[in-house]
Amino acid sequence: MRKIPRPRAVEGLTYQVLCGCGKIYVTVNFLDKKPFEVFIRMGHSGGCNYAQTEAIGRLISLALRCGVPLEEITKQLKNIRCPKPLIHRDGTITSCADAIARTLEHFIKGAPVKEPDEGQARLETAPD
Repeated sequence: MRKIPRPRAVEGLTYQVLCGCGKIYVTVNFLDKKPFEVFIRMGHSGGCNYAQTEAIGRLISLALRCGVPLEEITKQLKNIRCPKPLIHRDGTITSCADAIARTLEHFIKGAPVKEPDEGQARLETAPD
């Protein structure tokens, strides 16, 4: 596979989504009206979760620039579980990776990204 070079400027959309770790901002940039790269930022800086979400964004971008369909990428990220799932009216967000995948799925389907209820609940798991 050959990586498509990045042009100097691209256009994109940014979504704010919630997961058990807090707010995540998912930016999808386009080239020729197709997803080209994804940037992911946690609402707070630093820490392991911040580093992991940045790594996920970099790998998604690399995969897209090498021609991997966004649908295949989301299949790999969806339903990954962590100890801090978030429950709201549209279902359970099982991890940061799952929140990212669900956001990208909404984008693929052309549907708006739904916001969780104000009365959302976080499911806390008991320690082993």
